[in-house]
Amino acid sequence: MMYCEELTPVQKEENSLEGSSVTLSYRYSKQVTGTDYFFWYRRYPGKPPEFLISQFGTQNAANSRLSASVSEDKTKIDLQISSAKLSDSAVYYCALQPTVTGNTKTLYKNLWSKDNTILQNVH
Repeated sequence: MMYCEELTPVQKEENSLEGSSVTLSYRYSKQVTGTDYFFWYRRYPGKPPEFLISQFGTQNAANSRLSASVSEDKTKIDLQISSAKLSDSAVYYCALQPTVTGNTKTLYKNLWSKDNTILQNVH
């Protein structure tokens, strides 16, 4: 039997002032383990998704103005954007790497799901 873990956004939309930090969160249907691998993407209108940062298990990851982390109860994955800019306004996706060899269905399901988070900057 195969189980499909789900990632769902905590909020459908987040707003931020330019220069402040904003956190985008996804809830995970189970607890994050050391073998889970998460990928964050950003998509501008009319463009393909663009890879931003990956996170392995419960380890934190950082890249430029981005940092990815897991909540203490291991059921929420966060992407924090520091010093938000107008150019950060986009749709953000969190995807889970398939844990079964050859099973890309979960990755594509999560990546292309209509459940995503939209970041809108207020300036």
